Amino acid sequence: MDIYGSALLDFHRTGQAEILWLHNSYDEPEEMPIEVFFRSENDMPEIELKALELCKGKVLDVGAGVGSHALLLEKKGLDVTAIDISEIAVQIMQERGVKKPLFQDFFKTTEKYNTLLFMMNGIGLTGTLPGFENLLESAKNLLLPKGQLLFDSSDISYLYDDLPMPAHQYFGEISYCYEYKKQKGNWFNWLYIDPTTLQRLSKQHGWNCKIVYVDDQDQYLAQLSL
Repeated sequence: MDIYGSALLDFHRTGQAEILWLHNSYDEPEEMPIEVFFRSENDMPEIELKALELCKGKVLDVGAGVGSHALLLEKKGLDVTAIDISEIAVQIMQERGVKKPLFQDFFKTTEKYNTLLFMMNGIGLTGTLPGFENLLESAKNLLLPKGQLLFDSSDISYLYDDLPMPAHQYFGEISYCYEYKKQKGNWFNWLYIDPTTLQRLSKQHGWNCKIVYVDDQDQYLAQLSL
């Protein structure tokens, strides 16, 4: 069941929704503010606006959600394909006027683009460090000459200030589970990668990695090119 999509659809239809809970592997459940997915340009943080400024040419917006970033890029005249693995989210994108929304897994993509965009820590879909390395290799086949990979992520080492670091996995590998209207979805893995580890892995896989923006909450924007 698409728990996340159900919450999005309620908000899309009525402007309100019950609490979307996000269970995690390190602490108590957190409330996920649904309105954040429906933000306008005025409500977006600087890190996301900077990423949108850097987008060029044909753009693949991965994990596009309800299409808020895609709509802004289209407004700027860019050719955007917006993909998500939530069928409900894709339906909402269609209703909001996104031109090319697709129900599609990134790893099934075959077309080539100038920009691969992963916003709101969308790169986390790789789940683990090996999964991230797999994405670095897959992305090479999806970029046109002088193309780029753009994403934001966070160094979440601060979560372990009062806890021991995980002994058998990278500290940025987290498990999550959505709960909405007392229904729980499946657990899934999500990755937060710190800038030092990112630089090391990018270099190993033949990418040039530039950290183009850092905010005051340990979030950063990375721009990778071949």
